[in-house]
Amino acid sequence: MACVLEAPLRMSVLSEVTASSRHYVDRLFDLDPQKVLQGVMYGSLKQLTFLFGRFSLARKLTTRDMKNAVIGNNKQKANLIVLGAVPRLLYLLQQETSSTELRTECAVVLGSLAMGTENNVKSLLDCHIIPALLQGLLSPDLKFIEACLRCLRTIFISPVTPEDLLYTDATVISHLMALLSRSRYTQEYICQIFSHCCKLQHWHSCGFKSLPQPLLCANGPDHQTILFNHGAVQNIAHLLVSTSYKVRMQALKCFSVLAFENPQVSMTLVNVSVDGELLPQIFVKMLQRDKPIEMQLTSAKCLTSMCRAGAIRTDDSCIVLKTLPCLVRMCSKERLLEERVEGAETLAYLIETDVELQRIASITDHLIVMLADYFKYPSSVSAITDIKRLDHDLKHAHELRQAAFKLYASLGANDEDIRKKIIETENMMDRIVNGLSESSIKVRLAAVRCLHSLSRSVQQLRTSFQDHAVWKPLMKVLQNAPNEILVVASSTLCNLLLEFSPSKEPILESGAIELLCSLTQSENLALRVNGIWALMNMAFQAEQKIKSDILRGLSTEQLFQLLSDSDVNVLMKTLGLLRNLLSTRPHIDHIMSTHGKQIMQAVTLILEGEHNIEVKEQTLCILANIADGTTAKELIMTNDDILQKIKYYMSHSNAKLQLAAMFCISNLIWNEEEGSQERQDKLRDMGIVDILHKLSQSSDPNLCDKAKTALQQYLA
Repeated sequence: MACVLEAPLRMSVLSEVTASSRHYVDRLFDLDPQKVLQGVMYGSLKQLTFLFGRFSLARKLTTRDMKNAVIGNNKQKANLIVLGAVPRLLYLLQQETSSTELRTECAVVLGSLAMGTENNVKSLLDCHIIPALLQGLLSPDLKFIEACLRCLRTIFISPVTPEDLLYTDATVISHLMALLSRSRYTQEYICQIFSHCCKLQHWHSCGFKSLPQPLLCANGPDHQTILFNHGAVQNIAHLLVSTSYKVRMQALKCFSVLAFENPQVSMTLVNVSVDGELLPQIFVKMLQRDKPIEMQLTSAKCLTSMCRAGAIRTDDSCIVLKTLPCLVRMCSKERLLEERVEGAETLAYLIETDVELQRIASITDHLIVMLADYFKYPSSVSAITDIKRLDHDLKHAHELRQAAFKLYASLGANDEDIRKKIIETENMMDRIVNGLSESSIKVRLAAVRCLHSLSRSVQQLRTSFQDHAVWKPLMKVLQNAPNEILVVASSTLCNLLLEFSPSKEPILESGAIELLCSLTQSENLALRVNGIWALMNMAFQAEQKIKSDILRGLSTEQLFQLLSDSDVNVLMKTLGLLRNLLSTRPHIDHIMSTHGKQIMQAVTLILEGEHNIEVKEQTLCILANIADGTTAKELIMTNDDILQKIKYYMSHSNAKLQLAAMFCISNLIWNEEEGSQERQDKLRDMGIVDILHKLSQSSDPNLCDKAKTALQQYLA
């Protein structure tokens, strides 16, 4: 693969290439090894003259200063790459005939080149720099090893470098583990490489819809397992008490990544001790206020990951009294933007699934009000005197809004009082609505997550959600968004379509049925579930026209497709939809008159199939609804196969299935309805009455009562 930059960049830098640049690169090809070394270390005097305009200034710099100045400027780095310096430097680095000093200097120069632009790193990767540097780690010379590791570290922390490149050779990880003991530099660089090469992504019937748990990225668990199996925990643990701050920090960062969503690593960490002290105790010490903010935050992330993985209880004092308060402190406006973002997102993850932690956090240091400041940042130019910092923060202010939405979503996940406080926070609903239309996908996703969390409140659905007409921007989001946003937005829509929500009617009028029916055809499982779930909520106690529109929008073919879905959640929600559609006698009779044959066929297939108890119970409940129709019940009475199945489930070993089958029989034999005598006679001939007598003696009070009630219909 050619080791060159892309054409546009090449043209821009070629105009800057001077004769002295060519002379500098040419010296790398000299036959005299000493001149080559000088070319790497000292051959930059004319370059410095070019850079600084004064020969005298260049002379004042030391040899190392000269070398760093030549390759410390992005334009100069681009010059060197375009002129072919990289392949030559790599050749010299790999030649056994090259002196150790020359090989070391080559690694240093390559490392400096890697500190330039992402295009520089891509060029280095194209030249296969990583295998060359990994080979260099086999050298006995410590300085050369450190230079190679430093360069590898710089390359791997670049976002353009694939993490998998570290794992292509099975022997690399074990060799890196062995090098950990060589020096504090090898410890620092290797831990940093590990933490950057194990990246992870950070991130219930008719009722409120919950969000899925955070998912790991595809490669995360594999990387964690590889490092764990090579003894990462044991080899890195003692580095947490190193005399070098940089080593301690990189070891800490490594553990924060290894432990994330990983019970195996977390359970191991909780039992490891260093110098007689357990790791959780060491992490807690690193949380103290007198420690650097970076250390406090990373320690909190380690303890958070261990807690979420189940290694530390949520009510443990190290979580409640140490980790949580530390993360709340990080949300203060006195902290830097990056610290506030990381603090809020880590806290959101810590409390996401625990009601008590959500309550504690909500009353700690006025957190709910404190988060409102995230939307006002930066509030004034005078607050930040550093212009570069101000420019940076203005460009990244959206990250604060994203973090605030995430934390509000976690805080309001369960407690009604907390949701009320969040919504009553200054302009909160307006901020959520604005967040739904932000250009940043991450902010939109966080805003819709926040809206979803608050949508679990019956009171807020009836008040704030209606006052701000949040369904309008939500429907707009659903029209055109990535799947990750669609999943959460459709979950929120499920809640807005509940029977008591005032938003239900305008959502219906906006064409929601067509949208939701299209979601049921998605290849994405979560979208299929949400689409059918929303339709189920929509059909609950709905008018006949809406029910007919749903059936028309789905089509019989799609309905059968959903009933044949391999995922039980899709199947259960589809059965729930059918059950809601087949409610109230006029609706039952109308739907069965047009779709009866197909529905009965679907019911038969499910009752005959290998499904769990809940699925079959729901299916029998659908039959019970059909049996409650005036004319629809004849579709059951004229279907001997279905009647035999009902009889079978009356004698089933599971009480839920027996009870559901009994509801079918009760509706079929009810005395007050026309034709009841003929139906009773037919069912008696099938032996149903004998089964009812047996069930009337059941130890289950529900079965017993239902059987006695049914028998009374025969005696009336």
